[in-house]
This record gives sequence, C-alpha cells and structure tokens, in this order.
Amino acid sequence: MIDVFLLLGSNLGTRELFLQQAIESISAQIAPVKLMSSVYETQSWGKTDEPDYLNQVLMLQTDLPAQDVLEKILNIELQMGRKREVKWGSRIIDIDILFYGNTVIHEFNLVIPHPELYKRSFTLIPLAEIAPDFIHPVFKKNILQLKDELKDNLIVKKHIFE
Repeated sequence: MIDVFLLLGSNLGTRELFLQQAIESISAQIAPVKLMSSVYETQSWGKTDEPDYLNQVLMLQTDLPAQDVLEKILNIELQMGRKREVKWGSRIIDIDILFYGNTVIHEFNLVIPHPELYKRSFTLIPLAEIAPDFIHPVFKKNILQLKDELKDNLIVKKHIFE
C-alpha cells in the first residue's frame, strides 16, 4: 500500500460541508482516509482578492496507480460542481496530490511531489500536523524542516467550526 497525501481546499459556499463531502467521496471512490489534519483557514493565495480558503490534508493508503488516483480526484471535483475558469480562482473544491509515497512523477498531466508545496504555508502547516517526519523525495528534507524554511507570510490559522 502506498501512502498518498492530498490537500483539500474550498473557498466558496458552505466550505466545511464541501470538505466533508470530498472526504466521503475520496473514502468511497479511492481509499479510506487514515489520517486527516485539522481544518485551517487561509488567506487566498495567488489571486489574493478571493474569499479565504479552508484547507485540510489527508493521508490514505492505496494500491491504485497515481494516474488512477488523479482521474478519480478530477471526477470527484467534477461531481461536486468544480469549474476551472480562472487560474487560482475561487472554487467549491480543489483536491491536489501532494505525495504518492516516495515516487517522483513528471508526466504531462501530473507532477508529484506537488511542485509548489514547499512554498505554501497552507499546505505545509496541515501536512506537518499529520506527517512531520515524512521526507520530501526531491529535497531530502522532512516536512517540519520545509515548514521551518518557509518564506510565505500568509495567515494560516486553525478553523473554528460554528
């Protein structure tokens, strides 16, 4: 079984509900979730005039090939109503593959480890919560080290559910 780390993000509508629906769909269509971080509220990144995001990192274990995981994730996003109109634009749900075990993949539609994760506090903070000692297969540093080296000053705080 391969440890797969996914990042969920939502900044439209009932964000908590969309994260929960994504987790349920991932568990049903890919593999049960083994670990999940707290939910974090984050300022919009890339396109900074958008609403704040809720982000969460999940870890699951699967034997599915990485391309199959990607295909299922894209289908889940579609089923939930995701529209890809503007780069870094607002979205109901976004699901990114951060790591697929220790595998390094460079294909036309899939790059793993996620090429931007080491720059993003909204990814590294929840990832460090559930996998602080996981070694990035390219940088050969653990997640805590990458988090400590962050230059990103985005405000990322644990989300309080109402």
